[in-house]
Amino acid sequence: MSPAGLLTRGAEIDIQRVSAAPAVTDAQIIDAVNAALRGRRETAELCVRIVATAEGQALNARYRGRDAATNVLSFPCDPGVAELPLLGDLVLCADVVAAEARAQGKTEADHYRHLIVHGVLHLLGYDHLSDDEAQIMEAAETAILAGLGVADPYAPTIDSTG
Repeated sequence: MSPAGLLTRGAEIDIQRVSAAPAVTDAQIIDAVNAALRGRRETAELCVRIVATAEGQALNARYRGRDAATNVLSFPCDPGVAELPLLGDLVLCADVVAAEARAQGKTEADHYRHLIVHGVLHLLGYDHLSDDEAQIMEAAETAILAGLGVADPYAPTIDSTG
């Protein structure tokens, strides 16, 4: 488990690793969180928890009614308490993130950074339920990730097998 309560550039980030050490460093997590917050929120407190499949599946079943692990879950703080710095929690399932990275031909670290940015944007109120919302959120993700040196996760890929 990593040190908790890392105070970095306006964000206090509690990084918890309860799964096998994934291929993302604390520094990469911190950079992704801060990049997503930049220009959107001055201060924030949040937890980034990396879990095994069983915990990811249990949380997804309990809170979303889906009995399978998913890549990232976002649990925002009560939106009625906007003056508090507490933003919420992100839970990433290490096995799902690793499998998706392999399937998509990207590094695990880049996929983690994408999902962390995606999750932080959800905590900030972004969503992708409609096409318009998805377009806004994806554009924000792409711009943030470009600043981190991560390729556009929504760019079409060419299948070299067919």
